[in-house]
This record gives sequence, C-alpha cells and structure tokens, in this order.
Amino acid sequence: MPRRPNRRRIHNQPVARRFGPYDQSPPGEVVLSLEGLEALRHSDVELMDQESAAELMGVSRQTYGRVLAAARRAVATAITGGLALNIEGGHYRLVEPGPGPDRGGGRGGGRGRGRGRGRGRR
Repeated sequence: MPRRPNRRRIHNQPVARRFGPYDQSPPGEVVLSLEGLEALRHSDVELMDQESAAELMGVSRQTYGRVLAAARRAVATAITGGLALNIEGGHYRLVEPGPGPDRGGGRGGGRGRGRGRGRGRR
C-alpha cells in the first residue's frame, strides 16, 4: 500500500488563476497546480537553488525537481500551443511565511545539519 503524499507548503495564493491568448479563443487548456506555481516562483523568480526551495516547501529535493519539471512543461505547453493556462488544484497547504513551526522559514534543521556549521552527525 503506497504511503500518503505530504502536502506541499505554499506561501502565496496566485493573483490571477487563468491566462490565455488575447487574439483568439484558446482551443484547450492546461492545468498548473498551485505547488507547481510555487516551485516556478522559487526557482525562476526568486532564483533559489532547489535544495533551499524544497526545504521551504517541505519536500525532498527530488520531489521538488519533479514538481518544477511538471510546472515548466505545463507553462511551455500552454504558451507554444496557444492554450489557456489554469492554476488550480494540487496537494498543498497554505502557510504563513517567516520563522516558526511549519512556516517554512528560519534556519532550523537540527543539530549538525547545514553547510560548514557544526561537527556533523555523530
């Protein structure tokens, strides 16, 4: 029996949820999940590395990479095909940004984790 997937943490709701061509009626639509939009924002707008962005979203770096790849594919498909892009759904929870429990901020990580700080695991 597969385990239940973790809900990804997102920090912002989108301003607009639908995009499409202005000069014609779109022949179809592509769905971009909210966690996909959050991954795009972290990587392509804020220029974060995948490890830091994955930590903010509360997922592994590999999962973050899959979410980001799917989001980029959806956006590219919509743009190149003249399709509408709908931002909806996904497996997420909205959290407040900043330090604190389950807020995706702060340094945290526990003892011995990080880059060059501490003595590592014993």
